[in-house]
Amino acid sequence: MTTSLNPPGAPAGAPRVSGSDAGKIARAAFVGTALEWYDYYLFGTAAALVFNRLFFTDLNPTAALLASFATFGVGFAARPLGAIIFGYVGDRYGRRPALLITIVMIGVATALIGLLPDFATIGLAAPILLAVLRLVQGLAVGGEWGGAVTMAVEHAPADKRGRYAALVQVGSPVATLLASTAFTLVLLLPSESFDAWGWRIPFLLAIPMLLVALWIRLKVEESPIFKDLLAQEDTVKVPAFEVFRNAGGRLMVAVLAALLGVGGFYMITTFVVSYGSNTLGVERSVMVNATLVAAVAQIIVTIFMGRLAEKIGPGKVTMWGGILSALLAFPIFAMIDTKSPLMITLAITLGIVLIAVAYAVNGALLTELFPPKLRYSGVALGYNIAGATSGFMPMLATAMLGVSGNASWGAALILVVISLLTALGGILGERLRVQDKQLVADS
Repeated sequence: MTTSLNPPGAPAGAPRVSGSDAGKIARAAFVGTALEWYDYYLFGTAAALVFNRLFFTDLNPTAALLASFATFGVGFAARPLGAIIFGYVGDRYGRRPALLITIVMIGVATALIGLLPDFATIGLAAPILLAVLRLVQGLAVGGEWGGAVTMAVEHAPADKRGRYAALVQVGSPVATLLASTAFTLVLLLPSESFDAWGWRIPFLLAIPMLLVALWIRLKVEESPIFKDLLAQEDTVKVPAFEVFRNAGGRLMVAVLAALLGVGGFYMITTFVVSYGSNTLGVERSVMVNATLVAAVAQIIVTIFMGRLAEKIGPGKVTMWGGILSALLAFPIFAMIDTKSPLMITLAITLGIVLIAVAYAVNGALLTELFPPKLRYSGVALGYNIAGATSGFMPMLATAMLGVSGNASWGAALILVVISLLTALGGILGERLRVQDKQLVADS
């Protein structure tokens, strides 16, 4: 069942959208999202391969890895607060200014991580500063993705929202390619050089990426739907409060629908890279290279699923993505346990592809769960509450290894649970979708 925000038909003076503008805005959103996930993926990989050894060296190996993943999770815990802060900016003053602030925060924090002295140099201050910079990343990312998909969707004709929202999602696998390639290259260095300075290079590359992303975003026009809200003086004073008070059920559905795209991704990348290299003894380069292959497949699946969502609805696509991920979670980890480079690559690729089915349509589904005056805050809160919950899953899965005697069934079980919750979110989300009937599409 699809409901509308306004009666069918477009009144005089209604906001106008066009495919050409939508494409330009979606590409700008894509660039910023690519930087966002480049930074986040870098941190996840470094948490598994670097930070546990260089920033938590006073702990035993298992405790150091858990502490490293806890720092990784801090960024996710900060994301709901970032969603509230930048949701307020985006729903009160404009999507554009919020997105300009978040992109600068993300890029600067990431570059500073690349300049951070390690534990051997400054002692306890090293992990503390690392956690602080991770916190800044988390606050910024809390407002980044929600604003990016909101801008892309609100500039798009109603019948083409799926493809433009999916284009924003392509930023994730592109970022994975960039980050994995950067780490693959620096892993070719001798171990001493990698630990001394090599791992820092991928983080410092965030600086030129930030300059490009900022230049593109400065050219972006404000959302026509938000301009219409300002003209009608229909903005909300405290949008996050209104989301919790008047759209709490929709917010819960958004959280469920987003769980797999965030939590599943980091289970198949961050946790699996750590599990393969630290527990199974597989070469680090094998684990990182597998994510490169998976990222290419994810781009193709994401684009296709965006188009499919326009035909059958993003909620149904989300449902099937969750069901398939749950069914194949245990076989995927069984393939990884073989320690075969080929089987590991196939397993990671299959896992990412299945997760991408639901992730591809997150933007289209979540934006249509909330009315325009609450949209930035609602989308950002839903996505980032899911992120705050699932960001600690690599740490939880690592802890489960101790319980299971280093067997992977605990991690597979976690993936099954979040997959089924996302399938439920897709079913409910499809029934709750709203459409902006006031839009007029230019030819």
